Amino acid sequence: MKIIVIDGQGGNIGRQMVKSIRERFPDVYIRAIGTNSIATGNMLKGGADEAATGENALIVACKAADIIVGPIGIIVPDALLGEVSPAMAKAVGESAAKKVLIPMNKCDVLIPGVEDKSTGELLNDALKMISAIMD
Repeated sequence: MKIIVIDGQGGNIGRQMVKSIRERFPDVYIRAIGTNSIATGNMLKGGADEAATGENALIVACKAADIIVGPIGIIVPDALLGEVSPAMAKAVGESAAKKVLIPMNKCDVLIPGVEDKSTGELLNDALKMISAIMD
């Protein structure tokens, strides 16, 4: 099972998600894809098996993923302050992988019905979804 964690900006969401997945599933393969090198580096520090940065790395990774995890902005062109290109959003959206999207009400993407939860609570919810897919 290949899990791809995608994040941008500082990579803190991705780092926390990689760390949580690694603790829960120590043997699963985790590839981190950052929209910039800082995000990539932080996800590596979280315990990813390998990592890459940028548009083409994301497009290639999405083709081989079983599960894609990241903030909801990864499916929105120009999200994360412009770090998500239209090609990146398309690659995530068109991937056959299960997608676990963390509903961050940021980057002009507001999701009605999403409870106002802390980042930690949202990440715990995402980990529960990943666990359900893995089991």
